[in-house]
Amino acid sequence: MHGIVRKLYALVAGRARSASRWERERVEDALKHLHECERAGRACSVAELAGRLAMREAVASELAAGLGDRGLARLAGGALELTGAGRTYARQVLRTHRLWERYLADRTGVPAEAWHKSAERVEHELTCAEAERLASRLGDPRYDPHGDPIPTATGEVPSPRGVSLTEVPCGRGVRVTHLEDEPREVFEKLVSAGLVPGLAVEVVAGAGSGAVGTGTHRVVLCVRGVERELSAVDAANVTVELLPVGETAPGRLRTLAEAGVGEEVRVVGIAPGCQGPQRRRLLDLGVVPGTRIVAELVSTSGDPVAYRIRGAMIALRREQARWIEVEAGGAGEAVA
Repeated sequence: MHGIVRKLYALVAGRARSASRWERERVEDALKHLHECERAGRACSVAELAGRLAMREAVASELAAGLGDRGLARLAGGALELTGAGRTYARQVLRTHRLWERYLADRTGVPAEAWHKSAERVEHELTCAEAERLASRLGDPRYDPHGDPIPTATGEVPSPRGVSLTEVPCGRGVRVTHLEDEPREVFEKLVSAGLVPGLAVEVVAGAGSGAVGTGTHRVVLCVRGVERELSAVDAANVTVELLPVGETAPGRLRTLAEAGVGEEVRVVGIAPGCQGPQRRRLLDLGVVPGTRIVAELVSTSGDPVAYRIRGAMIALRREQARWIEVEAGGAGEAVA
């Protein structure tokens, strides 16, 4: 795959040097959209491509012709289709995009709402070699932080997992496998509701018998013991897998921020929503299941709070302490 993609990159890059970087971007954006349509089993016309890329239909026709000249796509029955080379190229762009989002989630403090926009830029900048070095640094991850599969270095894409949250009946436990990151406004609502891939939740009330998309029905979830409401439109952007019968989603746990001065608690875990540098710092401090922690001192402003963790006094902001789920102190690692 790499040899083919390098030649394709060189072909487009050579044209881009004489025209503009914009040329490469619109070629790659077009390939990504055609790949998305292909995965969804949906035909893509030149008019639809024009709408997706926000360009005049005449310009989209020129772009489609250029894709044909490069052997990346063909027009069949009024619809644009990827060739094998075009599919390979599209998956390399997707691989770079999703690897970058994984990098931002795991290694930086960039907020989740900004991952996609940053990756939209970087996917057009990194070379194949740079993308592979990034993949190696990250341990060759299989999924991006939204739950989307990352195409492999050989161009394979795992099949989608799960069903729409709107299809789940009341009373069933599910595990989130994917959050759609576009449109951004919807993604922000899902993050605000505490949803992250890998989290188990319970469906308290389903979308109802009305048509999904009307916005007149809502889905009620129990997210770690707290009820959250989503419109059916927003819930349709969440993909889940049913938990085995009898397995339930975890209820609400206390957080370290709720512990009073002098109270000893035991760590149950770190909330799934805590990712990247924040999670690594807590783990480096010894915040792992079983560790006992005592709140020793509250600052005059009330934030941060000094905690005794494994014999050391550590100041944590309440925002950080809320990520740490605890229960009443008991058998576990010694405090000092």
